[in-house]
Amino acid sequence: MLLIVLVKKIMGVLSLDPRQSHNTGKNHHNHPNLVEEISGLIKVYNNGYVERPPIISNIPCNNIPSELRVTSRDIMIDRFTNMWVRIYVPHHVQKKVPLVVYFHGGGFCVGSAAWSCYHEFIANMASKVGCVVVSVNYRLAPENRLPAAYDDGYTALMWVKQQAASGNREHAWWLSCCNLSGLFLAGDSAGANIVHNLTLRTSSSLVALRPLSLRGTILIQPFFGGEPRTLSEKAPQPHRSALTLSASDAYWRMSLPLGSNRDHPWCNPLANNSLKSAELPAMLVCVSEMDILMDRNKEFCSALVNAGKSVKMVVYKGVGHGFQILNNSPLSNARKQEMIAHVKAFINS
Repeated sequence: MLLIVLVKKIMGVLSLDPRQSHNTGKNHHNHPNLVEEISGLIKVYNNGYVERPPIISNIPCNNIPSELRVTSRDIMIDRFTNMWVRIYVPHHVQKKVPLVVYFHGGGFCVGSAAWSCYHEFIANMASKVGCVVVSVNYRLAPENRLPAAYDDGYTALMWVKQQAASGNREHAWWLSCCNLSGLFLAGDSAGANIVHNLTLRTSSSLVALRPLSLRGTILIQPFFGGEPRTLSEKAPQPHRSALTLSASDAYWRMSLPLGSNRDHPWCNPLANNSLKSAELPAMLVCVSEMDILMDRNKEFCSALVNAGKSVKMVVYKGVGHGFQILNNSPLSNARKQEMIAHVKAFINS
């Protein structure tokens, strides 16, 4: 998954959200042996101590350019697990709009809904697509291995359902704007993996979501894996790739249950033939041409089609993993606008 590159555009004065912890575990004077490292992002020591350097700044929810005309607030869901959401509401819509529950990327091990790159991307999505977005901050591995992130995703979804069912006046500022029959789950990289596995979990009991109605899922560069290497995984990596094969392997070692390999069904969605029997809504899958995950993403889409599922795959030429949040080049900006247009068309179809 993401974020091996240092993005100068989003660096600057660090604005820490008090709910975020970059360093967890035992006292930092007692961690002599490094057991896992992804340069600039995470170090894990044999005594359980974890370091997450602040490579991306966290910014407050109200830091949104005025021209986007979007309001954003943070809401704590579970203080025990430090789980919270950041909600974005566009001002300029004249009718009830779709509701998107979004999960950030980071290989299950890094990332935050407060990271400036996600905050900027999702604020733009809310404004340009015309939707309310609930961006979920979930627990991270290796302190909280899978299925912790999936459990948090389910908790967030049930929290949204409860607010909708109760008509909670405290949350009227965003609920009153939502078309509850237009729910979409979306995410990028590890967040897209969460969306897929969360959809599998809820597929047999969609009635339990009422008054919400799940209309579709949006998977951006979904973070999948497997033991045999694909051609795109074995190909030479572009300079400064946001996701390398070694980083991908490290993320999976840190996030999967102990003793699992990359053919665990949480990592490899084709491992147990679960797609055919699952009741899945319409799906948009966004694939990047220069991403090591390209082949896995295409194989996933082919398996969905063969299982009779409704899936639209879009390939973005000349860009790599996480381009929509990490790269500010003219090409990446153009592809990002294409992606937002595709998301808008899918949601409004």
